[in-house]
Amino acid sequence: MWPETDKTQQLLEGARNGDTSARDALLQRHRDSLRRMIEMRLDRRIQQRVDASDIVQEVLVDANRRLVDYLENPKMPFHLWLRHMAKDRIIDAHRRHRVSGKRSVDREQNLNVGFNMDQSSVDLAAQLCDHNATPGAAATMQELHVRFQAAIEDLEDQDREVVIMRHFEQLSNQDVAAALDLTPAAASMRYLRAIRRLRSLLGPTANDE
Repeated sequence: MWPETDKTQQLLEGARNGDTSARDALLQRHRDSLRRMIEMRLDRRIQQRVDASDIVQEVLVDANRRLVDYLENPKMPFHLWLRHMAKDRIIDAHRRHRVSGKRSVDREQNLNVGFNMDQSSVDLAAQLCDHNATPGAAATMQELHVRFQAAIEDLEDQDREVVIMRHFEQLSNQDVAAALDLTPAAASMRYLRAIRRLRSLLGPTANDE
């Protein structure tokens, strides 16, 4: 999901040398990935009030302002730095836009109940359910998608986050470890635990019952 790192490194070097076109290209090439990352985590009700594009723009403006400081001391890969700022903006959006009723959208840890992962969620659900046939039938695809949405929302916050990061943001285990401030071994164990839990929540498919 995130742009390949070799080109990013070239643009970072150009930006470090004062090349404004490299700076602009660096930020723009991450726009779509930021949008997807944000859309995965905005509460459905929040998305009725806040456009993900607005948050993306806020992040890019902030990144442009802070880029010199980042380049002087890059403590993490550039895409992780951007997504860290994006998560702060998502938290702010949930704080600003509360929803009346039993559940508030101010969920600082559980940020990802509103994502729409389409075919990716169906594919992962099929794998976890040991569904041998490709889920081509519309009814089967719809069943898997609905069950996956329900199952992943039932995961604990940390488990849900690591599944999204690994499968839908396509981050490496090393990236996940850096983003969550874990050792690579701990990040790997958390991921395996999350997948086991997700498989148990999904249970057998209708065809297996």
